[in-house]
Amino acid sequence: MTNSNIIEVEGLTKRYGRLTAVDGVSFSVRAGEIFGLIGPNGAGKTTSMECVEGIRKPDGGRVRVLGMDPYAQSATLRDRIGVQLQDAQLQKRIKVWEAVDLMASLYSKPVDTAALLEQLGLAGKLNDRFMNLSGGQKQRLFIALALINDPEVVFLDELTTGLDPQARRAIWELVEGIKQRGKTVFLTTHLMEEAERLCDRVAIIEHGNVIAADTPAALVREHCPEVSVSISCDDAFDADEIKRAIPNIEVEVERDKLMLKGVGEDFVTSVIRYLAQHDFHFRDLHTHRPNLEDVFLKFTGHTVRE
Repeated sequence: MTNSNIIEVEGLTKRYGRLTAVDGVSFSVRAGEIFGLIGPNGAGKTTSMECVEGIRKPDGGRVRVLGMDPYAQSATLRDRIGVQLQDAQLQKRIKVWEAVDLMASLYSKPVDTAALLEQLGLAGKLNDRFMNLSGGQKQRLFIALALINDPEVVFLDELTTGLDPQARRAIWELVEGIKQRGKTVFLTTHLMEEAERLCDRVAIIEHGNVIAADTPAALVREHCPEVSVSISCDDAFDADEIKRAIPNIEVEVERDKLMLKGVGEDFVTSVIRYLAQHDFHFRDLHTHRPNLEDVFLKFTGHTVRE
């Protein structure tokens, strides 16, 4: 393991009978970052994460977490990592304080659980039963359980699936808070907005293969640099004149709508300058800058599966 890498995965392979769920996956996670393994459901995200956590034994490849083999040295590693599983559940009648006390009893040096629950907004829910918590409250409780041993690395698997937008954003703030406390976060998600908001770097996985890895911004710049400007206007457009005025531009005219596509930081500025110089009176103007989902669609050729 290098000094900066908390997790190193090389050629990870996992099979279930004839199905190869993970096929030679490689990536690394640096200390103090939020790293996302992203892609649609069924792409191999959870299986890869479970191999890294030591829950499943790989059929091939090499995995190291904090310099250890997570499957062979799981007992030693357990005190240094925190895990939230995608399908995690608790006994429906267990109270919040009971779940927290039970988890804390498994570790020799648990954190101050009262302070942790206060930070996660659960201090007022101590006597509530698990079955009576909202979806967002349940996820906050699972985060609390993953942080009780003050781990160096936190694993979060599809943490916000099924939550409403308000609860999802509240969870995002909690994840950002984990990083601010100096922890390393390894998460999986099929939500591209979530990955773009939270992750310092991502690896896109599809059909058990990592097909791209970098920062979200770098992936967009490299693979989807084109910016589009849509203009609604009553004035007549001369596509050839626009092409002469603005280099390397694509122009589409449809009735009273003009669609312009180009690359570069100054592209939108060039379009607005042209419109002003020619005194166009437009009713509406929209710009679209590609995002991580555009990159995903370019690689896979289909929409993100729910």
